[in-house]
Amino acid sequence: MSAAPVRDVVVTITYLEMGERPSYDRPSLPPGAPSALISAEKPPLWYFLALYSAVGRDYHWTDRLEQNPDEVRAWIQGPEVTLYTLMRDGWPAGFFVLDGSTPAECEIAYFGLVPEAVGSGMGKYLLKTAIHLGWDRPGVEKLTVETCTLDHPRALGLYQTCGFTPVAQAVKTRAIAEQDM
Repeated sequence: MSAAPVRDVVVTITYLEMGERPSYDRPSLPPGAPSALISAEKPPLWYFLALYSAVGRDYHWTDRLEQNPDEVRAWIQGPEVTLYTLMRDGWPAGFFVLDGSTPAECEIAYFGLVPEAVGSGMGKYLLKTAIHLGWDRPGVEKLTVETCTLDHPRALGLYQTCGFTPVAQAVKTRAIAEQDM
């Protein structure tokens, strides 16, 4: 079987920051199906990669899949990293990862909903919750997140609506299999 043709795509990465705790209240779970937000204690690598793939498949998230599994495991199970899963109707509807490895900073390293949950109104709840939990960490003076033009088209606007400000951009070329475009 031959490899799928690859096309170079220009991608703009936007880096965003939030320098103070937001003025809005911690959100309540949206009405509807039974839901819970659960933090994972030293999650197994397969669990993180399953969520990562389910959320990121349509947005070409591949970096962690190509990385050495032991490195990914060490990161996701590290003491400064916490994975949160949004369970809705008994299945994972989305997740986010908070990474406090940099002193005085908390990065929302990953954030997103599975395709079946996109458009359900859960995204804003999940992001605002991630922001509050990030600010709850001791010593945090700044929250960071990044997005790119391969992510959901509303991602950048959602981050800005929730209080993040763009601080820098980078343009890179990324090789993507044409079958995935």
